[in-house]
Amino acid sequence: MEETKMVMPTVALRGLTVLPKMMIHFDVNRPQSVAAIERAMVSDQKVFLVAQKDAEESAISMDNLYRIGCIARVVQVAKLPHNTSRVMVEGLSRAELKEVKEENPCLVAEIELCGPVVQDVDSVTGEAMLQILKDKTQTYINENMRQAEREDILAKLLLTKNLSDFLERMMQQFPFHYTHRQRIMELDTVSEQYEYLVSVLVTEIEVGRVRREFQEKVKESVDKNQKEYILREQLKVIRKELGEDNTLEDADEYRKKVQELQAKQEVKDRLNKEIDRFKGMPATSPESNVLRTYIETLLELPWDKESTDYEDIHRAEEILNEDHYGLKKVKDRILEYLAVRILSKKGSSSILCLVGPPGTGKTSIARSVARALNKEYVRISLGGVRDEAEIRGHRKTYVGAMPGRLVEGLRQAGVSNPLMLLDEIDKVSSDYKGDTSSALLEVLDSEQNMHFRDHYVELPIDLSRVFFIATANDMQTIPRPLLDRMEIIEINSYTENEKLHIAKDYLVEKQKKRNGIAQKQLVFSNRALEKMIRYYTREAGVRGLERTIGDVCRKAAREFLEGRTSAVRITEANLSKYLGKEKVHFESANAENQVGIVRGLAWTSVGGDTLEIEVNSMPGKGKMLLTGQMGDVMKESAQIALTYVRSVCPEYQVDANYFETHDLHIHIPAGAVPKDGPSAGITMATAMLSAVTGRKVDARVAMTGEVTLRGRVLPIGGLKEKVLAAKKAQVKKVLVPVENRPDIVELSDEITKGLQIVYVKEMKDVLAEAFGAEEAAESEKLTAKEQQSGEKEQTGEKHPACAKEQADGSRE
Repeated sequence: MEETKMVMPTVALRGLTVLPKMMIHFDVNRPQSVAAIERAMVSDQKVFLVAQKDAEESAISMDNLYRIGCIARVVQVAKLPHNTSRVMVEGLSRAELKEVKEENPCLVAEIELCGPVVQDVDSVTGEAMLQILKDKTQTYINENMRQAEREDILAKLLLTKNLSDFLERMMQQFPFHYTHRQRIMELDTVSEQYEYLVSVLVTEIEVGRVRREFQEKVKESVDKNQKEYILREQLKVIRKELGEDNTLEDADEYRKKVQELQAKQEVKDRLNKEIDRFKGMPATSPESNVLRTYIETLLELPWDKESTDYEDIHRAEEILNEDHYGLKKVKDRILEYLAVRILSKKGSSSILCLVGPPGTGKTSIARSVARALNKEYVRISLGGVRDEAEIRGHRKTYVGAMPGRLVEGLRQAGVSNPLMLLDEIDKVSSDYKGDTSSALLEVLDSEQNMHFRDHYVELPIDLSRVFFIATANDMQTIPRPLLDRMEIIEINSYTENEKLHIAKDYLVEKQKKRNGIAQKQLVFSNRALEKMIRYYTREAGVRGLERTIGDVCRKAAREFLEGRTSAVRITEANLSKYLGKEKVHFESANAENQVGIVRGLAWTSVGGDTLEIEVNSMPGKGKMLLTGQMGDVMKESAQIALTYVRSVCPEYQVDANYFETHDLHIHIPAGAVPKDGPSAGITMATAMLSAVTGRKVDARVAMTGEVTLRGRVLPIGGLKEKVLAAKKAQVKKVLVPVENRPDIVELSDEITKGLQIVYVKEMKDVLAEAFGAEEAAESEKLTAKEQQSGEKEQTGEKHPACAKEQADGSRE
């Protein structure tokens, strides 16, 4: 009796199953497998072949091996390069794997022979099964094999009369997956092998049918594409002969761009419709060029394309401080605005409007905000824009039509959420073509601008994601409805100290770089910069200062090239050599108190200034003469001041008929400069009363405020610039309306240092401060006289009036 259990060298096969009676060759390269073949060759040439469950796994273990394998005889071994051997084997019988272990240098397995496949079907059933198998096999071969292979295999199989032999030959010759062969080898009865093989054949036949259907569809599609390609090529030739070869190519290119466009379906449908019209038009047609421009404009617009914003408020603060000196309140307000915008995740917040004199950094602040938020920056200049079409665009039916400036700005930015600066919004105007400011109402209204319609584009454009910042020099010229849609941030004039820091930290380096001067070639002293600021420029911002620094840099550059010097240091002493004589002169406070001359404070577009108001009284017929280019509001203030002075003159012992017999002349130098506004009211009233009563006004006092008929003092604006002007004029005391106290509190100590700020509520308070010096001097004189008279009485001297009374008494 043959022993069923045995131990023999083992080879683990990857992606391959060897069946009994099967002749096959394969390559082995794993050292254990090569060693197992060599060990078999030196013994009885038998080796146990078992398939791995996972063909990708290189390690060999019981868990990764099938339980049923095949004992095979090694027929031939051929050595190949790279430590590979090609082995030819012949399958002998099935065996069950009991245990596998490593005996250096190969694997050996303890196996047990399996019995033969049980013939569990009778002859009739076997014949029926064989006939079914032959039919399925013929169907499979006809649908999945080539003609040459088909005849060879059919000739061998159809001659087979035994079911078991047919099953063995099918599994050996058909290109089934190794898992199917493994499953057949594990089955112990003919009926089980038959059922499994039939199911495999049916599945393979169905898979082949589905695969052929797909291939036919692909072939039809390819044939259709080839047909369309041929027709297109013919159409190209025809269009080329007609001189219209570019239109179709452009249309196809536009189609591709529409597919890649990030936009709503409404926009894509409109574009496809216009492209269809464009394709059907001759290239020489004028409307073809119009449509071409329109389609290209729509394709270049960033409909739904957005940039990613930075949401780091600390980085924004660093950038603002890096780009601008001072402006603390402005920076705080912008950072608050950005914080709310970041937290709310919305773009439809209020629109900022930076209002301030020229050169104070409004445009550069907007540029810094764009850099801080990582937004594209677009500047739209509205100065002098009079046509509404500049905002809304022209209808494309007009010759030379184009979109408005806002849509053009979006196309330039390339994203739908840029920062858009509306520069000089206070200088837009209107004419018979339309009102530009009214067109801006829709743009700057966060409730409406999400569906802004440009006349040229004719599709709704979402402007709610755009961060709008407007700039203006004067709010008075902005229409009220437009002003109501913006949040105002005022940027005031710079102090001399702020200008000094800006010049040192920014302007000097900028001008050196612009003029090609090295860092150490040109040095400015602080005193030179201070003198430049005070005596060579007069402005609220720093543009004139930058130009002045540029003048010095250009002259120094010439000296370097001419070889006169290698380095220049600009000091207070040699500044006039480069800039000439001083251009700005400040009128300081008068040294002596005078009658009818009072110093007022005024706001101008280039900062604050002092006005020395002069009033003369002369015999006449009660007229009042006003000179110095006063505006209507200032003339009314003069009339109000005169009425108030006449009402209080009885308190100052002025003759009741004084104003019928005297004329008043009010003059405000300089005569060539226009002046207007109500803030000089208390100054004119004080000067008039001084001229009428002959009282001197304190020369160290400056004042500003509007006066009423009853003598109340009303608040005014531009206080920072006015206080700065008073400080430059070396004034010691400044009178301001009591309602302007919050404005004074907000001023830095740098501005108010050395000034006595006096808050006045009524004209009585103003007059008390203005005439206080003279009244104090008179009281001192009176006190001195009384002391002298007392001394005379003690020494026996008598007052002349007393001596006269004694003489009269003695005569009586």
